[in-house]
Parts: sequence; structure tokens; C-alpha cells
Amino acid sequence: MIGSATKEIVRILGCNPGLTTGAGTNTYLLAGDAPVLIDTGAGVPAYETAFRSALAECGLNRLEAVLVTHGHQDHVGGVEQIRRIFPEARVRKMPRPAAELLRAFVPLQDGERVQVNGFAIQAIFTPGHAIDHLCYYLEGERILFSGDLILGTGTTVIPVDGGDMMAYLGSLRRLLELDIREIYPGHGPVIDRPREYILACIRHREMREEQILALLRQGVRDVPTMVKRIYTDVPQAVHGLAQQSVLSHLIKLEREGIVAREEEAGVSLFKVR
Repeated sequence: MIGSATKEIVRILGCNPGLTTGAGTNTYLLAGDAPVLIDTGAGVPAYETAFRSALAECGLNRLEAVLVTHGHQDHVGGVEQIRRIFPEARVRKMPRPAAELLRAFVPLQDGERVQVNGFAIQAIFTPGHAIDHLCYYLEGERILFSGDLILGTGTTVIPVDGGDMMAYLGSLRRLLELDIREIYPGHGPVIDRPREYILACIRHREMREEQILALLRQGVRDVPTMVKRIYTDVPQAVHGLAQQSVLSHLIKLEREGIVAREEEAGVSLFKVR
């Protein structure tokens, strides 16, 4: 599926629909003399067909670089697929501690600018959903490629492994300092009222935190019960993901000295200090 976001930016859907990906991962082709691809999808065979179709539609036969928002499989899984087509393309991302990633990618650091096709693309370190998460900001066009920090539909899961609720909220507040006209998310449609949307994401997390504290004061101490009580309007199939975000909230509150944790028969139980 190919849809033009602007005359220079083409969205190529990752052909990987699912519970956590929605209709699929959005990848973005910045067309021009030195084309750039932002994210690569999961590497499913159908994506290669969609990618080649987008290139043909834009009259392109080369790729200058790939910019990866973060190391989750649905965003980085297609890197080798793209490398087989364009072995000369440089693949860049925020480094992670894992040696194999350091070997595979050209490091990209917070604040670094990539100049291509007249675009000035700034890398912005935005941890929270992932430890290596970068957003990409097209300065002249005032467009933000948000990866999974901000989604076009639903809310971002903050996993315990590599995620950080405190960092996530800090990253959202950092983005409020930018002059953003549109957000192109890693999943879902383009967001055309970015400041309102970012503030709504912050308020949503603040609301969840208040709900968690209210349940703790009522004597609810375990995460699965909290999820059942809070996410009454959400299908049970996503409760496992919700548990990740609730636990990330509790870890944040624990770090702030607001709640305490006890282990009982291998289960984490929480209470207000």
C-alpha cells in the first residue's frame, strides 16, 4: 500500500498487520536525487514488492540512506531486505549496547543532522518506548517522524524491557519545544494537530497514574488486577500489553518514592508508601 503524504514523502505500509502493529508499520520514502527511507518494516516478503513499486512510481533507482527510529523488529526487521537491493545505502540509528547492532549500523547521535535532497533531518533522542529511540525532524518542513513514541491511533506501550515511563514523558515534553506542523507516526495516520495530540498523550498517562494510585489506596496491589479494573473497555487480548505499561508506571512511582514493592511467591505487589 502506497499513499503520498506530500509530493516528496511517500508512505509505504510494512505489510505486517497485527495486534501491536495495527494496519502495519509505516515506513517513509523521502524522494529526490538522494532518497532516504525512514524505518524498514519487519522484513516480510510483501514489503519488498511494495518498496519496489514505490521506487518505480517515484522514478528512483538508488537509495542514499536508511534512518531507523529504534531497534524493535517491526521497524528494523527489513534492514537486510533493503541492503540486498541497495548494498551501498548507509543504515543509521542510535547505537545500542549489543555488539551486533554496533557492527550493523552507522551510529547516529542526538542532535546530529543529516542533509539530503535539501532536507535537514535532525535526530532527536526520545527514549521511553525503547532505549535507542530516535525521532526525525524535518526542520524546514516542520514534520516529525515519531516512530513509536507517538502513534496515530491508540497509545504507545511502555515495555519493561527497554522502556521507561519517566523517560517517555520527558521525551513527549521535549517535543513540545519544537515547532511541528505534522507528525508522521510509526503506526496509524498522519497527525495534523501535533501540540494538542502530544499534550493529550501526556494527560492520558497522568490519568492512568491517578487510576493506579487510586487502586493502590483501595488495597489492589498486583498488576493483573489493576489492568482488569482500569482497562474495562479494552479487549482482553491486549491486557498483556497493558500490564507492561501499568508496571512501567509503578516502576516510575517506585523510583519517585511514592510506592513500595514487595515480592510474594514470585509476584510483585505494590503499595503506597
